[in-house]
Amino acid sequence: MAVSTRRVVLTGLGALTPLGVTLDALWSSLLEGKCGIRPVRSFDVSTLPTRIGGEIDGFDAKKYIADRDGRKQIRVMARTIQLAVAAAQLAMDSAQAAKGKLDPTRFGIEFGSSLIPMEVVELGPAAKVSATTGEVDLKIWGGEGLEQVPPLWMLKYLPNMQACHISILHDAQGPNNSITESDVASLLAMGEACRIIRRDQADFMLTGGTDSKINPLSFIRQTLFGNLSKRNETPEEASRPFCEGRDGIVLAEGGGVIALEELEHAKRRGAPIHAEMVGFGSAFDHGFTGAGVARAIRAALKQANLTPDAINHVVAHGAAHPKSDVWEAKGIHEVFGKNTPVAAYKGNLGHLGAGSPIAETIVGVLSMKHGKVPGGRFVGPIDPACPIKELRETTPVRTPYFVKISLTDMGQCAALVCRTWE
Repeated sequence: MAVSTRRVVLTGLGALTPLGVTLDALWSSLLEGKCGIRPVRSFDVSTLPTRIGGEIDGFDAKKYIADRDGRKQIRVMARTIQLAVAAAQLAMDSAQAAKGKLDPTRFGIEFGSSLIPMEVVELGPAAKVSATTGEVDLKIWGGEGLEQVPPLWMLKYLPNMQACHISILHDAQGPNNSITESDVASLLAMGEACRIIRRDQADFMLTGGTDSKINPLSFIRQTLFGNLSKRNETPEEASRPFCEGRDGIVLAEGGGVIALEELEHAKRRGAPIHAEMVGFGSAFDHGFTGAGVARAIRAALKQANLTPDAINHVVAHGAAHPKSDVWEAKGIHEVFGKNTPVAAYKGNLGHLGAGSPIAETIVGVLSMKHGKVPGGRFVGPIDPACPIKELRETTPVRTPYFVKISLTDMGQCAALVCRTWE
């Protein structure tokens, strides 16, 4: 099989995070070392052991949908889906790619998704009437309970609905797929979108991921798993990637969408080019040793035809989890030693779930574009079990390449390499 010569560039960037809903707000906040984590205000957390998170203030999906019929669909969009639709519009605006200006049959969607938490009001009344003895009675549920469930409730929470709504709103008739690998999903989606373009199955792809974990069910579920930080009195110091004393992740909401485009197609329409995607790799880290992380990085470097010393910096997953930070750091060290700086931004943003990989990739692209890399919020000394060279201060760019890593606590790993565009 002939090797594809089609090059893939990033022409549109759209991000919504607890630090703002514009690229300028995100970038300036990171340079200033700001943190978007604070006490949760969107629902009552007073009885929960964790009462902090990263919320997006004042988000209104209607502002991002010009089409009247599209606005009507908001009622069947969970907040996660609303964020996706908004980020997609921002990416289209950034790429200067208005609806009707692209060949719809060569315009595809590849999206990363996770479990979309349901709103309590959707199933709460049905569960309450059916749980007469503390457990749901299925006979009552099938009779009285189901009558109280909104008929379209499931359409709000299916993990493929992000890609569906975006494709409908923008008339994208090309390849359309959803990858449901939680915290690594949107990076895997970006890798697949790149391959689709290189295979000449599309010229333009919207790819990304969004998530909203600021939800009672998410907080309760993660509390039961024991994954959440309980530093309620000092929220800005709660998410501590790779640092000593980290006690868990901090849930947040947001994510992003990136427009990927075949280079010559982008040039013909005069599109802005922010970066080029030159390498991608994925692996599974059996045993959580870091070996899988290293394999994914090496696969991405091999595809990009680069050696580790060509990389300016690594944008880590850095969940601030006591266990996953250790094996991620070991994988980074296996490839780069302690020679390559590592930036981690969940200390600023919180954990955006499936939205984190793309939002953090966008930060990497902005760093290369502006010629400087914002330092991450490393609160306290680095854990000796995490052998990385942490990037704490804003640092000038020295080479045109960065690596982004994402992973899940089950061991799925992915890495990509992007090159700055000159």
